[in-house]
Amino acid sequence: MTHKRITVLLVEDNPVYSRLIEKLLGRSDNPVFETVLASTLERALERLALGGIDVVLLDLMLPDSTALDTFYRVRAQDMQTPIIIQSAMDDVGLASKAVEGGAEDYLLKDGINSATLIRSIHYAMERTHARGAEWSSAMLHLAQQQFLKAAHIAGLDPNIRQRLLFPERTQIAALPFKRDGIDQVETVFAYRVQHVLTMGPTKGGLRYHPDVSLGEVAALSMWMTWKCALAKLPFGGAKGGVRVDPAALSKDELERLTRRYTSEFIGMIGPDKDIPAPDMGTDAQVMAWIMDTYSEHVGYSVPSVVTGKPVVLGGSLGRHEATGRGLAYLVSETCRQIGLDLNGATAVVQGFGNVGMHAATFLAEAGAKIVGISDASVALHNPKGLPIDLLKNHVRQHRQLFGCPHGEIIPSRDLLELHCDILAPCALQNQITAENSSRINCRIVAEGANGPTTLEADDMLQARGIIVLPDILANAGGVIVSYFEWVQGLQNLTWPLEEINLRMRDILTDALARTQRRAQAEKVDLRTAAMIEALSRVGAANHLRGLFP
Repeated sequence: MTHKRITVLLVEDNPVYSRLIEKLLGRSDNPVFETVLASTLERALERLALGGIDVVLLDLMLPDSTALDTFYRVRAQDMQTPIIIQSAMDDVGLASKAVEGGAEDYLLKDGINSATLIRSIHYAMERTHARGAEWSSAMLHLAQQQFLKAAHIAGLDPNIRQRLLFPERTQIAALPFKRDGIDQVETVFAYRVQHVLTMGPTKGGLRYHPDVSLGEVAALSMWMTWKCALAKLPFGGAKGGVRVDPAALSKDELERLTRRYTSEFIGMIGPDKDIPAPDMGTDAQVMAWIMDTYSEHVGYSVPSVVTGKPVVLGGSLGRHEATGRGLAYLVSETCRQIGLDLNGATAVVQGFGNVGMHAATFLAEAGAKIVGISDASVALHNPKGLPIDLLKNHVRQHRQLFGCPHGEIIPSRDLLELHCDILAPCALQNQITAENSSRINCRIVAEGANGPTTLEADDMLQARGIIVLPDILANAGGVIVSYFEWVQGLQNLTWPLEEINLRMRDILTDALARTQRRAQAEKVDLRTAAMIEALSRVGAANHLRGLFP
């Protein structure tokens, strides 16, 4: 497990108190604190100028500066890093004035303990992030760039273009939940974003991740709108998130957090309003807790409030593996069109989570040789092909690929540049960029992740004749089978797996065909064509519904 590291600048001239702070911070193993000491203001300012400080613990009474002047000089040196004042009882008035002037919090030296210290640091960093970086997201910037390019080519009505550039409805909550074994209430930031309400109920996953922000969730909700419109599903796009590391929580803590999230956002979700689903850091169990909490609130069981839940609670067969299976279907169809035999073709998959693992599994079942694969811990290469079943067994036992003996370890940055026929980035955004796109050595890029390719890289890949199956098409299998699950729940029906897979394949291949026709007609790449195809549907719906009042 990767532990977050936080660097604390402790500005304090009392060595006894300094040692106490170091001891209290040392009790935490996630996050891990690195303490930098400065006994004078001059030394503190010098260290701040070097950068790399996450939070400042500041005593206002120093040998070379006293009172509020100490705070103002630190703030002038660094306007972004959160500051927490350390105060004795007789200096509380000064500490309060420093908070009024922009400090995040103050701590009383006489009553400090590990829990209050770590919680104060956590909240200070969270508040600073919330104020300064919520909309500042590389993912949102990319999503808006893609949209504006397609809107310009499609000649989208300027009024609708402005309307679709940001989400229609957003809710942010400071979410409290109790930790295990200690009398401590943790507070984290949580989000639910609905991009478009015109198309029907909104649909989108819920992710738990320490880097979740409003901008990221907004970007994902936009992509979900285009994904649903391209597949002709009766949904607008939505997304939810909680800025938390789920790996650092026990199962009981995760359940309390999930139930609190549901209760905070219960006015937004519902089978005819907004239907969450699993995403990064969440799974079928989390969906079961949401369903139960919502059902307890309304007084009867409501299976269709979420999708991706356990089959025994009304979940659909095939939903867990749908995104990876859908990607494999589209790769197979594209290979057929270009005369590439998938049986014996080589593939590289970045990511071995739910999407990457199933994509690799289904590509291998179709005869492809998986020569490279990675997760957050390691990247593996074997030109003769990696045994996917053995890799899956290793991950089940160890929760990561690291230590797996079935491939050669290579630098993660080199994985995308391996020679192969099919490259499937199924991990993070912004992986294929202008910097490395010239070294991409494949015939097909199939985007299992959201936003893995920048616009500049798109143009460079197209110029080289590399086919890019865009994310809003290539990873749409999950939301398609979520739609099937929603319909089955509303009608109290159960479809067999064969029917589900056949229906998904038909929808995906139809969307691919329409995208290819649009690309030929508009003389654009497949991503832009897919966006235009989706925009034509969303734009028409907005025109037909009109504007109220």
